[in-house]
Amino acid sequence: MKKITPVILSGGSGTRLWPLSRKSRPKQFLALASEHTMFQETLLRLDAPNISPQPIVICSDDHRFMVAEQLRELGATAESIILEPTGRNTAPALTVAALANTDDSEKVLLILPSDHVIADKAAFHHALSIAQPLAEAGQIVTFGIVPTHAETGYGYIEAEKTSLQDSYPISRFVEKPNTETAQAYVDAGNFFWNSGMFMFKASTLLDEMSKFRPDIVDACKQALKNSVKDMDFTRLDSAAFNQCPSESIDYAIMEKTRHAVVVPLNAGWSDLGSWKSLWDIAEKDDNNNMIKGDVLQKDSSNCYIHAEHRLVTTLGLKNTIIIETADAIMVAHPDHVQDVKALVDQLKKDGRSESENHREIYRPWGKYDSIDTGERYQVKRITVNPGAKLSVQMHHHRAEHWIVVSGTAKVTIDDVEQLLSENQSTYVPIGSVHSLENPGKVPVEMIEVQSGSYLGEDDIVRFEDLYGRTT
Repeated sequence: MKKITPVILSGGSGTRLWPLSRKSRPKQFLALASEHTMFQETLLRLDAPNISPQPIVICSDDHRFMVAEQLRELGATAESIILEPTGRNTAPALTVAALANTDDSEKVLLILPSDHVIADKAAFHHALSIAQPLAEAGQIVTFGIVPTHAETGYGYIEAEKTSLQDSYPISRFVEKPNTETAQAYVDAGNFFWNSGMFMFKASTLLDEMSKFRPDIVDACKQALKNSVKDMDFTRLDSAAFNQCPSESIDYAIMEKTRHAVVVPLNAGWSDLGSWKSLWDIAEKDDNNNMIKGDVLQKDSSNCYIHAEHRLVTTLGLKNTIIIETADAIMVAHPDHVQDVKALVDQLKKDGRSESENHREIYRPWGKYDSIDTGERYQVKRITVNPGAKLSVQMHHHRAEHWIVVSGTAKVTIDDVEQLLSENQSTYVPIGSVHSLENPGKVPVEMIEVQSGSYLGEDDIVRFEDLYGRTT
């Protein structure tokens, strides 16, 4: 039996978990349900002899360095990291994954979103063992979650009623129902939540896509043919991929193919699609509160309180969700958490950066936090990872003061090199060509004070960059 190749889909934005999850660092890259991020948990649950330890990862170009860093933290490597220039839903993503394996079209691919929680790993692996021979026989297997209640936030899969126990032919896919219909589905016993997880041979998927959506196959072939290797990444051709129709795999083939089967999965699954779903799986105190961070509560119950940077206190609060971050606080009733996306949409409409970006911004070399800003000045706390280097650059409108707090930084200003250690500083005049790198084994922590008439991130002229960035 051949090894299964995991394909990790990591392109979502997770806006329903705002303000923690944002476009610049969505929920799959956050540690929400354990000490590891959800992306890392997806990888860690794949430790089995019949599963390849090197997954294919499909993600957006904006998140490529987060993917690489989180793989590195686990000591893992990817077979490939494929970068989508724009999101085009699951049908193109799965088609690209299958096309990337045309050298072995009999390879079995396991498609996994990177933002799921699965509590019972043994049950998950048992479901995979049922699915693998079906996939090898030419079936497209989807995993249907055994419903625990009448959920209106998920689509459903209706299975044909047969004498089989481990897998079932699919009768139909159903959109998100109302409460009464959802309860009828649960009572019927042959409906499952649509998990978005699949297993199939690359050749099977391509045969069915070519039959029902040849336009998607053609666009993906062109995007892959014209792709460019960039370090450890494969950049799909933007012009070709942007022409690809945006379509889910359910609409593209699963509702039409005669080769679809569903394998039931009862493994403590959640897609953490809202703050309520995160509250449901969290450990609670004696007052049924989930508390994380610096929180003092008095006479409060049934609350989800997450404090990241400041002390949060509550008095006599009930049935409330409070999320505190460096630049935003959200207070919500659990019955309204499905409306968080509308809140984010309003922030976008108002031109608020908090809709997409955290105050702490991750870069391939490390991260920075804008800790203070005012007229003609800005203060950042910068962390540079060991062996990393910022681009060789200059600014037309700002000067910079650098103060090293810990570690050793190698600084080059107009071809003059110097090493700065703890409590040492330097000055970068406007128009000077400069770079900063960490030659040591521990992170460099430093404070940067910018001053000038314009302090935007687009006032950067890059001359050289290890990470292939031009802007």
